[in-house]
Amino acid sequence: MTSTAINASNPLLDFTGLAKFDKITPADITPAIAALLKQAHTVVALLEASTDAVTWDNFVVPLEHVTEKLSRAWGIVSHLNAVADTPELRAAYNENQPKLIEFWTALAQNLALFDKYKAIKNNLDFADLSAARRKIVNNALRDFKLGGAELAPAKKTRFAEIQEKHAALTTRFSENILDATNSYGLFVSDEAELAGLPDDVRQAARAAAEQDGKPGYKFTLHFPSYFPILQYADNRGLREKIYRANATKASELGEKPEWDNSANIVEILRLRNEEAKLLGFKNYAELSLVPKMAKTPAEVMHFLKDLGQRARPFAEQDLAELRAFAAEQLGLASLEAWDLAYAAEKLREQRYAFSEQEVKQYFPEQVVVEGLFQLVQKLFSIDISADQAAVWHPDVKFFRIQKDGKLIGQFYLDLYARNGKRGGAWMDDARARRRVGSEIQTPIAYLTCNFTAPAVIEGVVKPALFTHDEVITLFHEFGHGLHHMLTRVDEIGVSGISGVEWDAVELPSQFMENFCWEWEVLQHMTSEAESGEPLPRALYDKMIAARNFQSGLQTLRQVEFSLFDMRLHDDYDPYGSQSVQDVINQVRARIAVINPPPFNRFQHSFGHIFAGGYAAGYYSYKWAEVLSADAYSAFEEAASHGGNVVSAETGKKFHDEILAVGGSRPALESFKAFRGREPSIDALLRHSGMAAWRHSS
Repeated sequence: MTSTAINASNPLLDFTGLAKFDKITPADITPAIAALLKQAHTVVALLEASTDAVTWDNFVVPLEHVTEKLSRAWGIVSHLNAVADTPELRAAYNENQPKLIEFWTALAQNLALFDKYKAIKNNLDFADLSAARRKIVNNALRDFKLGGAELAPAKKTRFAEIQEKHAALTTRFSENILDATNSYGLFVSDEAELAGLPDDVRQAARAAAEQDGKPGYKFTLHFPSYFPILQYADNRGLREKIYRANATKASELGEKPEWDNSANIVEILRLRNEEAKLLGFKNYAELSLVPKMAKTPAEVMHFLKDLGQRARPFAEQDLAELRAFAAEQLGLASLEAWDLAYAAEKLREQRYAFSEQEVKQYFPEQVVVEGLFQLVQKLFSIDISADQAAVWHPDVKFFRIQKDGKLIGQFYLDLYARNGKRGGAWMDDARARRRVGSEIQTPIAYLTCNFTAPAVIEGVVKPALFTHDEVITLFHEFGHGLHHMLTRVDEIGVSGISGVEWDAVELPSQFMENFCWEWEVLQHMTSEAESGEPLPRALYDKMIAARNFQSGLQTLRQVEFSLFDMRLHDDYDPYGSQSVQDVINQVRARIAVINPPPFNRFQHSFGHIFAGGYAAGYYSYKWAEVLSADAYSAFEEAASHGGNVVSAETGKKFHDEILAVGGSRPALESFKAFRGREPSIDALLRHSGMAAWRHSS
């Protein structure tokens, strides 16, 4: 088959508009990737052989153009693999992933291309390039070094082997979690065992059982299904059963040996350690931090330990109160891991006279989404409206963003949990902004969550109701989407989230979370499911009073995960006598005030660090939260001076200095341009209820 014929018939090779999700099949993947790799190799060979003086237009532009098409096509495949997994799709993905890894690794090690980037940097005209283009060149030179371009031939070969093996292992890690999650079903026949569970949770469980053709109620390891049991079920045995299943999934204690991630974890850590040493670093943590804001593992450790010390007294107080309450009010002499969420919810109800379930009734999906849109439209002077596109599932919606009547971005919204879809919530870029000749290619984002879907009860569709935590998650992911879609940078290498330091990439997402606590925002995004009444001010006041309920425990938990991640990639020897379990036990012994049961295998489904981009980088959530809380305090200051927290003026500055510039300059420079100073931890501590607000002058 000729390249022309493939292009004419293969939907993965059609780049003229939106992805053809209604036409793409697993059979399209291998021929499309083969065609794009052939084209990419041809262009690379031509660029290598060219003896013309190197310029941006004759070198960077054609290289970016051909690699972007390959990235976009593979991005579609990767997205489908995450949200619509089937055996056929998984097989095609796993067949082609090594080919992509081989290409990108060879590209990063290509000395001829490396030399041409050096020539651009050393040219007298380099200073005349835009700041964005200079940043791209500097990033490329850094990435060639980190990609092994300067290694000896034998070491290059080994480096390439490491990349391929690592990619396969991280994919397998994710697949094991997905398979373990999808296969589990806890069936309950006696409704009396479900005492305490909210009606909508029971209805969803009943519908799940009916879908399987079985009586009773079905609960799964998807978060919207299992967590309400831990939070509300009076049946302690039921709580323990679902906790144990979730805490041991994809481990040696789980359902199937072939889904055990134990060996994958060790091998992933060994490969990362070897890669770092090949490149001349002491460990993977040092390598990981090269493109980040934090400069050394010691700096990260100091930050985490300092935050942990500040949080610990609050966490100890949180736990003491919870234990006393559980013993006195619930008859729980010992507070087990499967009791924590249940006891906390009961304590919240007693102390603040409301439950999360009560609040949930005010957050139907449509009202929440419309309220979110209203907020960002006011903040950033944009318009969001429904749009048309082919999608991968009937539940997926598509929207467009316009500014001054002009299209600037689009996004897919996939909100509900389902089988074949990876757990968690994330934003990914479907297409990045770039200038192509005289035209601007507008950015497109995937926004993915795992919330409870609308239930069909006796033929009537009940709207999806979101917990306040789910509302916060939606705002978080939309913040990432805004970072991607509201960029004004025309160079693809640093537009949107591209080129942004990993420990700053959470700034816009965590920034957006703060608006979920503002009365003037919640008034316009709440509507009681039956009556249509907005959230009562009295209930809102209770929510605010409870905002920092157990924030000490929550902060310490994040510090624990971050330290565990950094320890694994800094001073842990994956060939030594210590196990990964030993490391997490040691971290908990020093940091945690709550230790889970010995059978807990949290690390076996810690996808962020073993299958995501957060290896030696999980600290980024707390690091960026310092930036985001401080950035949000600018809006609070505007309100305290007689303005409005939903300030279009402050929003414009945030857009101009943070969102619009993407990765075209260092994140710290962007932050200082917005706030006029270095970041301070004060706002984070204040928002977490762990310090008084000290106004910066």
